[in-house]
Amino acid sequence: MEQTKKRKLGISFENSKTPDSQSSKGHGREFTAIASVPIVLVLGNSMLVPILPDLQEKLGVSQFQSSLVISLFSVTAGLIIPISGYLSDRFSRKAIMIPSLIIYGAAGVLAGLGAVWNSYSILIIARAIQGLGAAGTAPIAMALAGDLFKGATESKVLGLTEASNGFGKVVSPILGSLLALIVWYAAFFAFPVFCLLSLLAVIFFLKEPAKEKQPPKLKPYLKSIGAILHEKGRWLITSFFAGSLALFVLFGVLFYLSDLLEKPPYLIDGVKKGFVLAIPLLGLVITSYTTGTLIKKNGTLMRWLMNIGLSLMTLSLGACILLHDKNLPLLIGLLTLSSVGTGLLLPCLNTMITGSVEREQRGMITSIYSSLRFLGVAMGPPLFSWMMDISHRIIFISVTSLCLIALAFVFFLVKPEGTIS
Repeated sequence: MEQTKKRKLGISFENSKTPDSQSSKGHGREFTAIASVPIVLVLGNSMLVPILPDLQEKLGVSQFQSSLVISLFSVTAGLIIPISGYLSDRFSRKAIMIPSLIIYGAAGVLAGLGAVWNSYSILIIARAIQGLGAAGTAPIAMALAGDLFKGATESKVLGLTEASNGFGKVVSPILGSLLALIVWYAAFFAFPVFCLLSLLAVIFFLKEPAKEKQPPKLKPYLKSIGAILHEKGRWLITSFFAGSLALFVLFGVLFYLSDLLEKPPYLIDGVKKGFVLAIPLLGLVITSYTTGTLIKKNGTLMRWLMNIGLSLMTLSLGACILLHDKNLPLLIGLLTLSSVGTGLLLPCLNTMITGSVEREQRGMITSIYSSLRFLGVAMGPPLFSWMMDISHRIIFISVTSLCLIALAFVFFLVKPEGTIS
């Protein structure tokens, strides 16, 4: 009679089957190139948050129309990302990332011209084109990180990717506010400069490994993706939902806070507002980088951190229900605590999702995840704008309820156990 049974892990890491012989030392250029891509992507959205009230006034559009400048970019990216993911699996990561960065930067110039010409139509079309370019940037960089690195180094670089994403969110409101001191639409023309720097880093610093297998044709490829979702869908779909919700809350809260700061009694705008918006995001950056460095492939630690992160989000956002919106210091403190929870959650999700599939399907799986994250970002500003017209409390009742649901799903369905290696 068998005395012990082998315990089956809820999550296994396909690329952890190869021992981690790499060290993070000597990979500074690769880390820099990969980290530059999400920074550029975030600047494309977050840098515009402080100037939305100016855009609304100068172009004579409604609050909802100004929020579409953020949302349409994210919706377009979210819809195109799965196609970019397939193409990156079919051909190569850099073959998608390089033209995507070029499109992204060029459309930034067009958006700036639309603002100069006071043409909301040109501006919004340019933002949709930027979303098309954005679809082939950070999501593919995440898959490339999984191709280049294994084991603890992979989790560290994915944590760095999330931290650079957060760093972009920290500096972008400040940078957007500083650029607005020159002229309100200067932020649009700044995109091409950052895109160029990232483009050069990707071209010269990243050497993509050769494909070990012939890429499958579309039909067998989709069949293999379906098989992955059938086998691992319970925890994958839960992880997709949790990641999307985290970005929905983050961007929605930024939009809400940006609007609140400009109203009486605060009347905070410009660079000061940028610094205030950066406070919650700083908590996200520090926590994301620390989490990515610590988790390695430790499934038990990941499970603890994900549940703690979602609990922090639920409790801090729930406390905001009872908080009057005139108590700004306490509100910012609670929102910072929520961002810390997000910083605990996202690097764990990134590592699990990227490491759960073979290289041949990684582009599509990470792209589905990134697509849903983009749609979360897209829904944040318009839904928060709608809820802001109702009441302060309805905003936080809604997001607290969603975080509690996500916590329940993650607690019961996402169960990596032990040190997975």
